[in-house]
Amino acid sequence: MKKSKVYFTTFKATEQENLLQKLHRLMKSAGFEEIEFQDKYTAIKIHFGEYGNLAFLRPNYARVVADYVKELGGKPYLTDCNTLYVGSRKNALDHMETAYVNGFSPYQTGCHVIIGDGLKGTNETLVPIDGEYVKEAKIGAAVMDADVFISLTHFKGHEMTGFGGALKNIGMGCGSRAGKMEQHCDGKPSADEELCIGCGACRRICAHGAPVITDGKAVIDHEKCVGCGRCLAVCPKDAIQADFTDSIALLNYKIAEYSLAVCKDRPCFHISLICDVSPNCDCHAENDIPIIPDVGMLASFDPVALDQACADLCNQMPAVEGSMLGDNLEEHKEEAKEGACDHFHMTHPDAEWRCGIAHAVKIGLGTDQYELLRI
Repeated sequence: MKKSKVYFTTFKATEQENLLQKLHRLMKSAGFEEIEFQDKYTAIKIHFGEYGNLAFLRPNYARVVADYVKELGGKPYLTDCNTLYVGSRKNALDHMETAYVNGFSPYQTGCHVIIGDGLKGTNETLVPIDGEYVKEAKIGAAVMDADVFISLTHFKGHEMTGFGGALKNIGMGCGSRAGKMEQHCDGKPSADEELCIGCGACRRICAHGAPVITDGKAVIDHEKCVGCGRCLAVCPKDAIQADFTDSIALLNYKIAEYSLAVCKDRPCFHISLICDVSPNCDCHAENDIPIIPDVGMLASFDPVALDQACADLCNQMPAVEGSMLGDNLEEHKEEAKEGACDHFHMTHPDAEWRCGIAHAVKIGLGTDQYELLRI
């Protein structure tokens, strides 16, 4: 297979060119202007950061992308879908408030925020892909409504998928609440008996009669449940939660197939910034110190090659002393000496990322073979 081009630049700046200007030049060099933007709605998929987390990308970078789209005649908006878990981004109102608090206001970024799957995480578009694990991906409607799709990713560690790169940002990030359930588990939620107050909100919202109130507590009949996630949105006590039962490999496979659903049949462009590489996802309400020093900015039309290049560059970096990676390397000196350890696996030994890349290649989303072009 032909190698994909991945463009790379460091975070070194000069008096003649700051980092924002450098990001613009990176995008231009990578072929951004080859996309027809005139009068096109353009979704810029980004993670706004959970409230309390400070490792997410600065909104200044989003401004560069949005302004470039507008310069080329497009109509950009920042987007992300609501979370499956309980937190500051579980519905559109809380999600937008968190985005604004974290600096992603229209005045700062030059474009509006649209939550991809609507107020309660149920506004979705069903995208048929007939994949090995996903037959019909459930993607946020506002994501699929876009004419052009751009991913702007903070590349960091992840406790389940090894790292959170372009595929994680696209596949999991663009899934509606039901889509996220399908990727994380068998797609069926359950009620926590200790938290449930038996109010019946879940029963009233369900069109299939799955929740039943028994002895003042909700029980969800998985035979009737279709995994739409509406009950998660209306529960006043956050008592209804997804069952995270799938294996790490299966999670990665589904993320790859959801990424294909988002990207197929329309122009796409992908940017990843390797900075503040926290050990965990930006979904955490905290961020530990970076596991490696800042690396640089990368861009490509191929999200698979982009993730592979980012992982390779990260693995060439030294560990930050006192970080989760640094501490784990200290505890496993012999393994580190043999050169067989991967930074992301060493940070989270139960996590795995290579299988997701391999599956993305298998389904034709991209290639893991790339040419790194430094600018």
